[in-house]
Amino acid sequence: MYDYTGWIVRSTAGHDKGALLCVTGVDQQACRLLVCDGKRRRTARPKAKKLGHLEMVCRGTFEHPAIRKLENGLTVSDRELRRALAAFRDTDQGGN
Repeated sequence: MYDYTGWIVRSTAGHDKGALLCVTGVDQQACRLLVCDGKRRRTARPKAKKLGHLEMVCRGTFEHPAIRKLENGLTVSDRELRRALAAFRDTDQGGN
């Protein structure tokens, strides 16, 4: 499976429908992406979601230190992840 770590996605199904999330890892056996937002879904317990239940919003092109840390395999705190998603929402890329 392709490595989606660091991509920003929007949930299209489930109780978190419409939420902006960040991919923090990939579950190879179950073919699911591990996603967090740093608030409702913490980095310590990422949500495993099927690829079909997510809409790709930003394919790793958003420049933020927290996103770069994720892509390099380093751990990211909930605060860093929340700030990265807030910065993404504030840009033209995250517009709804």
